[in-house]
Amino acid sequence: MNREIFNLPNSLTMARILAAPIVVFLLYLEMWFQFRIGAYFAFGVYFLASITDYFDGKIAREQNIITNLGKFLDPLADKLLIGSILIMLVRLGPEWKVPAWIVIIIIGREIAVTGMRAVAAEMGEVVAADKFGKAKTLLQSLATGFLVFHYPVFGWDPRPLGQWLLWGALALTVFSGGNYLYNFYKKWLKSGEN
Repeated sequence: MNREIFNLPNSLTMARILAAPIVVFLLYLEMWFQFRIGAYFAFGVYFLASITDYFDGKIAREQNIITNLGKFLDPLADKLLIGSILIMLVRLGPEWKVPAWIVIIIIGREIAVTGMRAVAAEMGEVVAADKFGKAKTLLQSLATGFLVFHYPVFGWDPRPLGQWLLWGALALTVFSGGNYLYNFYKKWLKSGEN
């Protein structure tokens, strides 16, 4: 049991979960004290945490240590990290152009899919991320990264690109959430017929 919990992929996933409050704290430092370096550090921690998302899955597949705990924690870590940062971006103010309603839809979808996963787990099913869910997470991660690193670099402002990516992420969020729920509903109906 300890081997399943503390293997390297799960440890990387847990590090991503722990990164969420650190990034939020650094963004608060920027907000309270106009601490520009806070945004740079927040982006740095976020970037490192995002890289773990790639490596935890890669290592788990290569070493054949894919666990049910990992399948559960991996999407949870993404939700905590991205959701907490999006809430902070709304809190930072209107110049970030991250509307609260977009964040509510994104987080509402994550809660719905997490609830569906819990019901599926009761039925003995583990619902892993599909290609649409992974694409949604990638777009959300890119959008969030550009919005966190919001100061101009060599005269280029990354926020407009982050905002466009966020709109794309919103569309994929709604589509992939509907796809998860539809597929689960089909399985649920089949299991009811048996």
